[in-house]
Amino acid sequence: MAKAIVKTNFRFDGQKSLYEGKVRDVYNIDDRYLVMVVSDRISAFDVVLPKGIPYKGQVLNQIASKFLDATADICPNWKIASPDPMVTVGHRCESFPVEMIVRAYLTGSSWRDYKAGAREICGVPLPDGMREHQRFPHPIVTPTTKAEIGAHDQNISREEIVSSGLVSKEDYDMLEKYALALFERGTKMAAERGLILVDTKYEFGKKDGEIYLIDEIHTPDSSRYFYADGYEERFAKGEQQRQLSKEFVREWLMENGFQGKPGQSVPEMTDEFVASVSDRYIELYEKITGEKFVRDETEDVLSRIENNVKNMLARVR
Repeated sequence: MAKAIVKTNFRFDGQKSLYEGKVRDVYNIDDRYLVMVVSDRISAFDVVLPKGIPYKGQVLNQIASKFLDATADICPNWKIASPDPMVTVGHRCESFPVEMIVRAYLTGSSWRDYKAGAREICGVPLPDGMREHQRFPHPIVTPTTKAEIGAHDQNISREEIVSSGLVSKEDYDMLEKYALALFERGTKMAAERGLILVDTKYEFGKKDGEIYLIDEIHTPDSSRYFYADGYEERFAKGEQQRQLSKEFVREWLMENGFQGKPGQSVPEMTDEFVASVSDRYIELYEKITGEKFVRDETEDVLSRIENNVKNMLARVR
């Protein structure tokens, strides 16, 4: 199996800083551009797992690039170009300190909270009697704060965001408008592939006074998909839905006693498990995009990335 890229340490012309996120390494160039290298690291429960997943970075970057292009008419986005299978280069924006989560179904963490007795999410009231994977009457926005590595994102209401000054009312209204419009487009594109876009997250920033969509969009790391075929029958019977997301990784971790809580240890990731996760991500790519995934088999991936980015920056700087 190909080697997973879990760390980069490039030095590009004009480089001001390097931010290492859970999955992405982001290089600040001249305080004007960002080079986002999508590594093969994988995280769950806000913890970076000890082994990388080959081709995962290529999968995520190419899906995000496709959806950024497909939604650019709705909202300006940060992308300039994708010069490498694992890289996007774009505009540097000042990011808002919240993530906009849009949910169309009661599932995942929202279901776990609901089952534990919660009857509202981020200030959005929920009625009694709902069931797992039930569709909401209309998509709801449930923002979270953006946490540092190792910390958990925290649910927060619209009112708390505005009253605390995290985001102005005017900007927040626009973030919500953009998030719902992007989700509607993503829902239609998913339906064309026989999928249901269940929930997703969007991140936004500002540049020259204008709001931009930043980071990834509609990838299996940031989104959850159900197969549309059989959804109604499974829901009627109370059965689990067939999912396209990294929820299967979270489920594997929970089955092995890990939910990111203090004192818990990540279970051993065998080579067989890593290979199965890699295959699953490739399956996700092909189902979500409708395109055959072409594995980039370059022997020295880091050199390839470095050369492609340097050539790109020589054109835009």
